[in-house]
Amino acid sequence: MTTLYRLLTAEDTSAFCHKVTAALDQGWVLYGDPSYAHDPVAGVMRCAQAVTKQTDAPYDPDMRLGQQ
Repeated sequence: MTTLYRLLTAEDTSAFCHKVTAALDQGWVLYGDPSYAHDPVAGVMRCAQAVTKQTDAPYDPDMRLGQQ
């Protein structure tokens, strides 16, 4: 069994929520609390949420995590 880890990031908009929801729909599981930080250069808030996924397939570093 392999555990995959991804850190989803984006501006604090509904698009970020959709990104996390899509990952959950694909079998990823929330890992820890979300994080927020102000990006002073862009003048926006940025979000991050870690997710993990259990898979029977071996980890392939050449494949995008969202496709594993």
